[in-house]
Amino acid sequence: MHTLSNEILEIKIAARGAELQSIYNKQTRLEYMWHAGTEWPKKSPVLFPVVGGLKNNTYSFKNNSYTLSRHGFAREMDFELINQTNNSLTILLKENTATLLQYPFSFSFYVKYTLHTNNVNISYIVENHNEENLYFSVGAHPAFALPLIDGTSYEDYFLEFETKEDAPLWPISAEGLIENNSIPFSKNDRKLPLTKDLFLKDALVFKNLVSKKISIKSDKTPHGLTVSFDGFPYMGIWAAKNADFVCIEPWCGIADSVNATGKLEDKEGINILRRGESFERSFGVEVY
Repeated sequence: MHTLSNEILEIKIAARGAELQSIYNKQTRLEYMWHAGTEWPKKSPVLFPVVGGLKNNTYSFKNNSYTLSRHGFAREMDFELINQTNNSLTILLKENTATLLQYPFSFSFYVKYTLHTNNVNISYIVENHNEENLYFSVGAHPAFALPLIDGTSYEDYFLEFETKEDAPLWPISAEGLIENNSIPFSKNDRKLPLTKDLFLKDALVFKNLVSKKISIKSDKTPHGLTVSFDGFPYMGIWAAKNADFVCIEPWCGIADSVNATGKLEDKEGINILRRGESFERSFGVEVY
């Protein structure tokens, strides 16, 4: 387990999956991360080299077929610590025998955590070491504990978007795929009240939100958090059934659609890196 701290925050990151385990405010004594209970055993898995599920859990590349589980393999693999300073640490996953069986590419995938006062910044950096293009998706899946303080309930909290949204919702099929047609959802409002019934049909999936920030707030406490995610074209909001958390998930990628071809090059939201290029996206979690 790796630890970073400053005068306000202490965070913990597991080597397995580069997974954020804790955001603890030393001044308010509040823990912001889900405790990984029986409803869902994860806290903040890193999604790479796919986001969401593949149709039949398979894809094809250069006439070969590969099997890859939902959200990819990075969340179940050990990352190597390669650099740590007073306020940041960087951990690395490279291809190995196991990954090459599922994903025939050479890569370096860095996850960097940086503390700035009461803000945690998480960066995903991908480098292509192949002679040909590298195809990948990457995304976040942090679960934030609710209620944050004693004396409040889950339903006392709401999500507040940076701006009024009229973006539609993209339903998820029983197989975990994105349906062909969207449905109206937000009614041009900034606030989304949180209830556990909201996620009975799986995640709320959005494409190209206008907002680049989503906050968790309550009228009964000044404490909450804001997730900033400029550069992430997809967003998932989710909670497990009857669980005391909500996930705010910035994605550079999305699950296959119900009519996906299965070809990696055709996949919606796929990112393409040429030989020798690198890719970087960052999002922030500000707690208060």
